[in-house]
Formats: sequence, C-alpha cells, structure tokens
Amino acid sequence: MHLDLIDWIVMGAFAVVTLVIGISYTGKASGSLANFFLGGRNLPWWIAGTSMVATTFAADTPLAVTELVAQSGISGNWLWWNMLLGGLLTTFFFARLWRRAGIITDLEFIEMRYSGKPASFLRAFRSVYLGIFMNSLIIGWVNVALMSIIEVFFEVPKGEQLFYVGIAMVIVVAYSSLSGLLGVAITDVIQFVIAIVGCIILAYLVITSEQIGGIVGLKEKLPASTLDYFPKVGTGSEIGQTLTLSLGAFLAFTTVQWWASWYPGNEPGGGGYIAQRMMSTKNEKHALYATLFFQIGHYCIRPWPWILVALAAVVLYPNLGPGNEKLGYVMAMKDFLPPGLKGLLLVAFFAAYMSTISTQLNWGASYIINDLYARFIKPDATQKQLVTASRVTTLLLMIVSLGVTTQITSIAAVWKFIMEAGAGLGLVLILRWYWWRINAWSEIAATIAPFIGYGVAKYVIGWEFPDSFFLTVSFTTVVWIVATFVTRPTPESKLQAFYEKIQPDGAWAPVRKSLKLPKPKTKVYHLLVAWIAAVIMVYSTLFLIGDLIFQNYERFAMWLVSAVISLVIMVVMSKRVKFFED
Repeated sequence: MHLDLIDWIVMGAFAVVTLVIGISYTGKASGSLANFFLGGRNLPWWIAGTSMVATTFAADTPLAVTELVAQSGISGNWLWWNMLLGGLLTTFFFARLWRRAGIITDLEFIEMRYSGKPASFLRAFRSVYLGIFMNSLIIGWVNVALMSIIEVFFEVPKGEQLFYVGIAMVIVVAYSSLSGLLGVAITDVIQFVIAIVGCIILAYLVITSEQIGGIVGLKEKLPASTLDYFPKVGTGSEIGQTLTLSLGAFLAFTTVQWWASWYPGNEPGGGGYIAQRMMSTKNEKHALYATLFFQIGHYCIRPWPWILVALAAVVLYPNLGPGNEKLGYVMAMKDFLPPGLKGLLLVAFFAAYMSTISTQLNWGASYIINDLYARFIKPDATQKQLVTASRVTTLLLMIVSLGVTTQITSIAAVWKFIMEAGAGLGLVLILRWYWWRINAWSEIAATIAPFIGYGVAKYVIGWEFPDSFFLTVSFTTVVWIVATFVTRPTPESKLQAFYEKIQPDGAWAPVRKSLKLPKPKTKVYHLLVAWIAAVIMVYSTLFLIGDLIFQNYERFAMWLVSAVISLVIMVVMSKRVKFFED
C-alpha cells in the first residue's frame, strides 16, 4: 500500500509526541509504586475517565464491531452493550469504595478483606494468572488485530507482521516504563481524541461516497432488520447474509453475562485497570465521575462511527466470507481515504493500539511487582528498587506477550475462552463488599470452578455458547456457595478492620454488633434507583444518537424524553446519598 510523504510525516509526528510525553513524566513516576502505578493518586476525573475509554478502544475494536454487524446487524453489539449494566453498577456501588480502600492494586484488596494462607495464596495466584497469563492473551489478541490491519493496509507478508508489531510495542514500552500511569493516562487522552476523530472522518467519507449515497442510500441498500437495535427472529438477507442476533444469545448477554462473568475492563464490582483508574483519582467524587464518564464515552460516543462503516462494508464488500467480515473496515480505509488522511487513520489505529497496550503492560506489571515481588519475594525492597523492577517487568511482559501472539490464530476464540474462564466469578466479586460471610475460599472456588464447568459443557456434553455459558455459571455458583458454608468465616478482627475502613452497606450485621455500632440508614435502595435510571439514560442516549443519524425523528424524540427523565431521577437519587458532594 503506497503512502504519501504527508502520511509518513503524520505518523512520525505522533510517535515523537508520544515519546516526549513519556520522557517528561519520568521524574514523577520514579518516586514510589503509588506514583508509578497510580499517578500519585491525583488524576482529575476527566483524565482518568478518558483513559478508561481509550484503553477499551483497541486496534481490534472497530474490526470486531464490523464483524458483529456483518453477522448480526446492529443488534449484534449486545455482545458488549450488555456490559453497561455491570459498568454502571461499579459506578454507583463500588467506585467510591475502591478509592476509599487506599490500595495500589485490586489484588491487594484480597488481603484487606480476607486473611491467612488462603488469602495469601489467592493474591499470589491471581497476580500470576491475571498479570501474566490473562494479560498476555489480551495483548496477544490486540497484536493479532494490528497484524490484520498491517496485512490488508500495507500488504505486509505474514512472516514480517510480527516484526512491525514488535516495533510498536517497543515504543509503548519506552514511554510507559518511563512515565508510569501518569504518562500513560496523559497519552491516552491525546490518543483517544486522535482515534475517535479519525474514525468519524472515515465514517463521513464512506457514507457520503457515491457507492453508498448517504444515510438514505445506506438504508435503501440494507434490509430493515439490519438496523434494528434489538434482536428479532429472522431469516437473513441477500446482502452478506446479515442475520439477526439469536434470542438465546441476547438473553445470555443481558440477563447473565454482565454480572456473572469476569471480563477485562468489565469486571463485576470493578477491578483490573478500571479499579486502577478509580484508585488513581483525586478523591471519591472524582472516582465516581471518572467511572460515569467512562460509561457514557464507551457506550454513547464511540460506537456509531464504527457501526456506520460496518454497515457500509456489508454493502461494499458482500463476499468477504465468514471470519473475514472484520476486514471490511480496513478495506474501507484503503479505498476511501485520501493522502494525509490515510496517515491520520493509521495514527488513529496505532493510538488505539498503544493506549490499550500501555495500560495492559502497566496494569500487569503492577500485579507482578506489588502483589508478588514486593509481597512475597522481596518485601524489604526500597521504593526505588520496586520502581526499577516495575520497568524491567514491563519489558519482560512485552517479550512474553509477543511469544503468545505467535500462538493465537483466532481473536474470537480468545474472547470466548476468557468469557467462559470467568463465568460465575462475578457474583463473588460483587458480594465480597456487601456480605460478611464471603471468604477467600469462596473466591478461590469461583476462580477454579469455571474451568471445570466449561470443560464438561464443551467436551463432555458438546454445548457451545450460550448454552455452555449458562451451565458454567450455574455450576460455578453452586460450587462457591458450598465452599463458603463448609469453610470457616474470615476472622472477626479482619472483618472489623475492613468494615471500619470501608464502611460498606449490605449484610454486615454480625460485624457491626461486634463493634457495637448502630445500624446505619441503608443507601442501597437509592443506589438501585440511581443505577437503573443511569442504565436507561445511557441506553436512551445511545439509541437517540442512532435515530438522529438514521433520521428517525419520532423515535429520536422518544429516546430524548427517556434520557432526560432518567437523568433527572439519577441526579436526585445521587444527591440523596451525597454522591456529588466532597
């Protein structure tokens, strides 16, 4: 693929700016682990929130949306739209609690909440399981997506693609290992703006092209069911065999997946790099604002430019075949971008890629250093030694992830495996804040059981998703409940210390009585109403933007009314629990 000089200049300027930012924040990151992994706990909500959005906007995301739309129409996006329910649950029920905990990683929470050898084992195990194994899989699939873009856009042979991905990772390691989370977050903001602007420009050029003929032409060229937001039982279409999402899959996504399954960036109750961003904010209010902004940006601002290009790709490239639909997005980039804008779109993809990889490397290193090395291997290490070890670990994670990348043949297979591997764990991650009886064995059982349940469902019974998912969740839930009641509770002294520091709501009566504290006025009901209102508000905003684009003005007005009413209810309920006060 030929690039003009202006394209190379745009791409080079982006790489230089990124490295300059990394170098400029090196001093601030070197002071301590809290500075390196949490930016000194001083991020304003809009930087922390934008950083979350940028991290979830990986190089593979537009391609994944293109594939979903080609296979199931707009409603195929419920594969990830459903996670809004869990995300907003984190916003209202957990964001302030994570900030209040005053810890460096969410794994450190394990030994704050539980005690003894089971807690130590769980923390050490999850630091390796998540920090190395799962993290490498995530980075690997993002690398594979970037390789697909390089292959189509630059026509780079498969044998050379890993070399170019390795160069991109070296740039990421350079600035993320120097600047820590602060530099990562600042570059995330810049990278997100570039990425979303590039995607909007591409969508405009493709939709207004002669081949598509604007929104009116797009609607004429696609069956009406393709544009539905909710699934219907249908047979398919002549164009690209676009099918509607199955009702079983829709129910799995909307009624179970969002609370039951651990998934990176959408952990029930918060966790991973989302918890890291919440803990890096100035105070509890900024933690809540950051998480709320993330949900709005993630579900309302980002999707439509991708969806529009994906719909156009169904028309433009109807013969890509199963498994190759995602390449329609990259082909649209090749066919519709003029000189200069080609470089901008490539920068947009590299920005999306780098924001994700830098966070994954920083987050993974935080687990290895804070929860394994400093806790179990070298507890007497100085802060300077730990920061140095963090930088070395960032580089080592890059090398391991490149090795894993060579073994991944299907992004969808990795997604499915990760989703199934965490099926049923989510409820424990939620309840450990709200029920005193949850203990370390509950979480250990819920971490191990999904592998057994999934193995039985897939290899013994022969079920596939969503049937296998329902069985795994059910099996895991039974296992961790049994484990909870056949093992001893967490010692009273540990529960008392946790309760006094966090002040959680929910089922903590025995602990309150042991502390001789009165029963506080519950906030759960106000939180539930605020959460439901926020869910309606964000979905309404998502759909009203879609109907404005597709010129469905009556439905636009309906969603607008719904969004405004739910916004008012959310604000009123939030004020009653003093969410928006310092």
